[in-house]
Amino acid sequence: MVSVVITGRGGAGKTTMTANLGTYFSKNGYRTLVIDGDLYLPKLSFHFGIYNPIYNLHTLLKNPKMRALDAVYHDINTGVDVLPGSSRLYDVIDLDNKRLRNIVREISTRYQLTIIDSPVGIPFDTISTFRLAQYQLIVLEIERSPIRSIHRMIENEVIKLKALGEAYGLRVGVIINKVRESSHNIDDVVDFLEYSVDIPVVGIIPYDHKVPEATNIGRPVLDYAPHAPASKAIREAGDILNEWIFGKRREGLLHRLYEAISSFLHSGRVPAGKKL
Repeated sequence: MVSVVITGRGGAGKTTMTANLGTYFSKNGYRTLVIDGDLYLPKLSFHFGIYNPIYNLHTLLKNPKMRALDAVYHDINTGVDVLPGSSRLYDVIDLDNKRLRNIVREISTRYQLTIIDSPVGIPFDTISTFRLAQYQLIVLEIERSPIRSIHRMIENEVIKLKALGEAYGLRVGVIINKVRESSHNIDDVVDFLEYSVDIPVVGIIPYDHKVPEATNIGRPVLDYAPHAPASKAIREAGDILNEWIFGKRREGLLHRLYEAISSFLHSGRVPAGKKL
């Protein structure tokens, strides 16, 4: 039983990454559960075409007698099991979010991997689950930085989240998401993260119009468009995580990662055919 928490700034792609990494591991033969831990703005279920589920995480939080498995939905296309949240306003009122840890503990024993989607910023909703997790992934988007200095943004965002994960003994990594080929910051960002912040870059995901297209029809892009650039990059990131978590290394994986990062550092743009 292994758990991963996904954190990051709003709009960076945490929920998208949760759905797609869940899909990656499920398609690689692991019993995988994804949980919508954003208790006040849940949207993970939308990525699997689940809208207004009758039973969900919120009904579990409000009804201690209910079995956790009764709120789990199986996605036929991906093989992923989904514990969704409720988007109804009255469901988020008077929540006992302390019970989330107990629910995750109860249900995750049935799975080889559980991935928990956290809310924006400091993940107060899911902080209790950090004691159950072993890994934290910070999803970082640099294209829409609200701060002119990328370094300042990383210090304000990534370093805090990294410190939080390490305080709970988690192994922490970063996925850089929505990278455009015209980006002039990616080389500096990778260098700063790897050497100054001392946090490994697990993957670099290019901006891809197929991602919102897939979300709009309720499917992870990895399932909807498996040959899209973002899908290929997510699989590369999944391969790295597979090695981290389960010790399964694919031939040439680290060589490809270092080769791609080296290309970023020297060229300052995403090289064609080298998207992680």
